[in-house]
Amino acid sequence: MNAVLLRFLKDETGATAVEYALIIGVLSLTIIGGIGQVFNAITWLFSDNTSRLVNALGP
Repeated sequence: MNAVLLRFLKDETGATAVEYALIIGVLSLTIIGGIGQVFNAITWLFSDNTSRLVNALGP
């Protein structure tokens, strides 16, 4: 039983899959957060330009 446990503890074949899964998870959260920030910035940009356009063409 000890030999099986020691072999299991020394086995690192699944470690790379777990590491890749963690990297993908962190990148996914970063991308999702970045998309939200970009959406807010684009919304502000177009609303700001629209306001300037309305002010320039208005009476």
